[in-house]
Amino acid sequence: DFLFFWGAVFLVTTTLVALLKKENKELIPAKEETKGITDTYRLLFSIIKMPAVLTFCLLILTSKVGFSAADAVTGLKLVEEGVPKEHLALLAVPMVPLQIILPLVISKYTAGPQPLNTFYKAMPFRLLFGLEFAFLVWWAPKIKHEGGFPMYYYAAVVLSYALHQITLYSMYVAIMAFNAKVSDPLIGGTYMTLLNTVSNLGGNWPSTVALWLVDPLTVKECVGAQDHTCGTAAAAEV
Repeated sequence: DFLFFWGAVFLVTTTLVALLKKENKELIPAKEETKGITDTYRLLFSIIKMPAVLTFCLLILTSKVGFSAADAVTGLKLVEEGVPKEHLALLAVPMVPLQIILPLVISKYTAGPQPLNTFYKAMPFRLLFGLEFAFLVWWAPKIKHEGGFPMYYYAAVVLSYALHQITLYSMYVAIMAFNAKVSDPLIGGTYMTLLNTVSNLGGNWPSTVALWLVDPLTVKECVGAQDHTCGTAAAAEV
């Protein structure tokens, strides 16, 4: 019902935009050097070849490896340990106002000449939350009872997620501010798109690898199957 309602809203609003919004007939001179797809990609490759950009891309492609498992797997492991999906979804509601307020607050600290300082300062705290999330997963089966989980456990999860959001947005806003600062205004759109794409890739590929490694790195025991490791999906099936 939720998806159907918002799907309908999406269709209605986009249809209204298509019908009611008129294009500006006046020709506006392009501010960027590029005139087509070929020029854009040629420009992108010339930007990537720059030593400073190449080094920066390498850094942001690997900077999120340390907390990829905590970000990608924690929610799934909590569900596996018995935390209801509906409760986890409800815990995301208090995060919404926080996600709106945080960029506004953090932008004050990233507006200076060295926006990446905020990125560096937030990283060790975000790494520590990986241990915190591991503790929450380990703690879940210890305090689970017939009625589910006590309220203080949910309070601990909400607090952990809220503090984690602060570190996450500190890094996110800082990297966006830096990308905006270093992009050449003449080719700003192309420059920003390249750096933001690499930044997004830097967050996505470690999460994908982390999810892929969950099964082989999880220690399992099969009840009633002595001398059987259940280390792989095929062995667990047997």
